[in-house]
Amino acid sequence: MRTTPPHATADDRQPHSRRAFLRGVGFALALPWLESVANAGPSAGEVEPPRRMLLISNNLGVLPKPFFPEQSGRDYELSTYLSELREFRNDFTVFSGLSHPDVDGGHSTENCFLTGARGPTHSGFRNTISLDQFAAEALGPVTRFPTLNLGVNIDKANRSLAWTRDGVLLPAEDRAPALFQKMFVQGNPTDVARQVRKLEERGSILDTLLDDARQFERGLSQQDRARLDQYLTSVREVEQRLQSACEWERRPKPQTNVPPPEDIRDQKLLFQKFRLMLDMARLAFESDSTRIVTLMVDAFATPVFKLHEDQSTSDGYHNLSHHGQASDKVAQLEDADRQQMGLLRDLFQQLSGRQAGDARLLDRTMVLYGSNMGDANTHLNTNLPILLAGGGFQHGQHLAFHRDHNTPLCNLYVTMLQQLGIDADAFGSSTGTLSGLNARS
Repeated sequence: MRTTPPHATADDRQPHSRRAFLRGVGFALALPWLESVANAGPSAGEVEPPRRMLLISNNLGVLPKPFFPEQSGRDYELSTYLSELREFRNDFTVFSGLSHPDVDGGHSTENCFLTGARGPTHSGFRNTISLDQFAAEALGPVTRFPTLNLGVNIDKANRSLAWTRDGVLLPAEDRAPALFQKMFVQGNPTDVARQVRKLEERGSILDTLLDDARQFERGLSQQDRARLDQYLTSVREVEQRLQSACEWERRPKPQTNVPPPEDIRDQKLLFQKFRLMLDMARLAFESDSTRIVTLMVDAFATPVFKLHEDQSTSDGYHNLSHHGQASDKVAQLEDADRQQMGLLRDLFQQLSGRQAGDARLLDRTMVLYGSNMGDANTHLNTNLPILLAGGGFQHGQHLAFHRDHNTPLCNLYVTMLQQLGIDADAFGSSTGTLSGLNARS
């Protein structure tokens, strides 16, 4: 077996520094799944295409009655909304009776949908790590972007589905052209070199921080040492991400025949923006730019919007959601909800029409659609509308849990993490995996 690359120099063969070693690890881990490489060796049959995860939330949810089926099990009758997904009945599971324990307070729960952090209205509340970031940490830098965090009409300073381990908000990208450029537009050599230098300079600063912190460690109490160790661990994680970023910056970006998208700035064009971001998520998966995408539809921040070409809503999304059973508002919400189901159907069609190895891309991609709101009209945060499609599960069922004593939604998250190949038995408020949802053999 070759121990040095064919172009190695004498300097390359010298013992590596810690920084160079991390860079090498980043290079090895960052290689995407390549079908041509996987099929080249005698053990190719043992290599599977990667699994992926798309996590979508509308922070005002949907009307519960048209969403939830009345029967449970595999022979349930499709609800009004789920009828839009009829052709994919065996490709998704709908859940009732799921929520996050002690996550209540109406709209304040929107940032906790993927974290399950308790008490968002309590004084001194601090969020926790989100499902996407937890999974990205476990998978390592296998793609150019560990995750992509997207938004539609999103208030980027205050809302996000993605949160760091320290409970810090990660701003969402809400402009498709900017995302397209990140994924596919290669900078000229000068620009690339400048960016690499910036990344390396940041790495040098972190090295200095680590050295200073180690000197400062002497004379600290045991408790302060523990706090400092937690800080140093965070610095090391940032350092490793910087090393991976350097390696990816030096590599050519993937190519696509898809033309750059036009920017949609008008918040009234809600469904066009939603469709465009779903298309961008699919492109990211197809190019293996990332394995994990989050997408928040910020209905709360959406003003009067277009229901159809010649029809706009009578009020902003938030005011509509507090319908008080007014028939005209309910009718507009039903129209909006059904259009979202239609966008999901189109996404399922696109993912099922593309291959990932010997399976459909849909079979390798978990698509979660849900909300922190069980009923926005009453600010209810229990019995959340949750739908999971694809990903290689035995679907085609309504899994109904207790409506009054909900099962932790994080149990579903643990099941999804395990389906990604991550050895996790707990996340957030979980009490185990979710019973009734099994992987296909």
